[in-house]
Amino acid sequence: MDGSQRAKHYHGLVDMGSNGIRFSITDLAPATQRILPTVYLDRAAISLYDAQYQNGKVVPIPEETIKQVIKSLLRFRSTCEDFDVPKEQVRIVATEATRKAVNSEELQKQIKDATGWSVELLPKEMEGRIGALGAASSYENVKGLMMDLGGGSTQLTWIVTQDGEVRMSEKGSVSLPYGAAALSQRLAAAGPASSKAYQAFEQEVVADLKAAVRDVNIPEQLLELSKSPEGLRLYLSGGGFRGWGFVLMSEHAIKPYPIPIINGFRTTKDLFHDTQAVQAAVQKEDTPEIFRVSARRASQVAAVAFLVTCLGQALPSILDVYFCQGGVREGMHFAEMESKYRAESPLITITKAYAPSSVNELVIQLKDALQIPPTAEHRKIFDDTLIVAFVQGMFAHMANVKDLRGGAALRSTTTGIFSAAHGLSHEQRALLAILLCERYGGYGSISPTEQDFYKRMLQLLPQGTEWWCMYLGRVAAVLASIYPAGAIRKRRVDIKVQWKVTKKDNEKLCIDFEFEKEPDELDEGLNTALRKVEKAGKKKHWVGGSGYKVLVTVNGEAYEGSE
Repeated sequence: MDGSQRAKHYHGLVDMGSNGIRFSITDLAPATQRILPTVYLDRAAISLYDAQYQNGKVVPIPEETIKQVIKSLLRFRSTCEDFDVPKEQVRIVATEATRKAVNSEELQKQIKDATGWSVELLPKEMEGRIGALGAASSYENVKGLMMDLGGGSTQLTWIVTQDGEVRMSEKGSVSLPYGAAALSQRLAAAGPASSKAYQAFEQEVVADLKAAVRDVNIPEQLLELSKSPEGLRLYLSGGGFRGWGFVLMSEHAIKPYPIPIINGFRTTKDLFHDTQAVQAAVQKEDTPEIFRVSARRASQVAAVAFLVTCLGQALPSILDVYFCQGGVREGMHFAEMESKYRAESPLITITKAYAPSSVNELVIQLKDALQIPPTAEHRKIFDDTLIVAFVQGMFAHMANVKDLRGGAALRSTTTGIFSAAHGLSHEQRALLAILLCERYGGYGSISPTEQDFYKRMLQLLPQGTEWWCMYLGRVAAVLASIYPAGAIRKRRVDIKVQWKVTKKDNEKLCIDFEFEKEPDELDEGLNTALRKVEKAGKKKHWVGGSGYKVLVTVNGEAYEGSE
């Protein structure tokens, strides 16, 4: 596809938020639109919220600030022309700071006169709905409460997605004037936490949040989750919450945390509500700057901590908290996406460009090999989505020299070819990375610099899946040796697995590779791959502290490839 053909799917968007103005060009070609591929991103650090206050009093947005806004918009217009973005596919959307400005109409007129673009003002209810859809785009499926914390306001709603359809409160969301910047101002005016003004303000915010929870009319099925082991989830977006998430990431038990992307990061309710620990992390003098936490965000941490404390008193019981990158860009595009595209798994969408011709047949063979005991709680982790994505990506790094394949595959979901996918959880990124790395030889095949990263990614896997990732990746390496192009013109091998009990009452996984033609002598590559499957059963090679013994046979006969 040439540049002009590709550019017809490009959409430019300006998000005029309270704390900054974001510029983006997104490729909405049907094949990959679910993961909202970004062609261009930029941000102008212009706070339209701060510009409206002088000495605590509301003032019109100054002319100098308007000039800065227009200058940045003209630059983006030029950028859109450079990328051949169709003129009718560029939009400016503005949120609360523009909506509430004393001179909002004058600002819009000057923008129109200078750029030819009209500003779309999002009503506050629509702002919350767009924020919720941005959160919905951020994971394969969402089910729980959702909050968006901007500079001037915060929105609250509930949201459930299934098969590409999105359900949320009929009201869209409830908007409250408690954004990070707004709270900072109110708290500064209230004085110390011991003051009556501070305590009265806290009671006011808690009461408003409780009223918002009632107003969005959370369905009973969601409220029931708060009393069940599955638990009720809270999804968070907006700059204020993202800053909080990056601080939590910097304090994570896995150090340094291996995934530098806030979208998909999960934390527990207890860690989320530990406001003292988060504030202490920001205030440490001997600590280097926290990744992705600017001085402005750091200055707002106290205000976010106040809101988090209030949430603990106002929301139903939460189990886990999930952070989202989704904002106005993601929400606007996801809102207009057909449900058939919204229903796609981001994991499958990002890998399908690298898919070999015989994906279905290879998936069947891997599933034949994956006979997880029925009692294992982690069976559902290895669903069709993960296995299909793995097969689609298992030949993507073949062009690298042998020394790089395992390491490149390991990094593929964090800084490599699959890293830009929007909508992946950190768990999914870790699962796919470890599977792909094992397909090229695993821990022993990568350099010492990658081995430390491997260990940290391993800690992100769901408990009990570590050994199965190693085993499945190594079986995939056998298949890749038999079908080097990923094309099965004729089936050359069948995989049969059964469980047996050893004399010591331990379970043993018996895997037979049944070749169509009797292999007189296995070639070196295939022999190495089979040997690695066998080694997966040795206790010294188990990962995560557990695993299973493995018996490898070839055409029913004991495999003689042991070293």
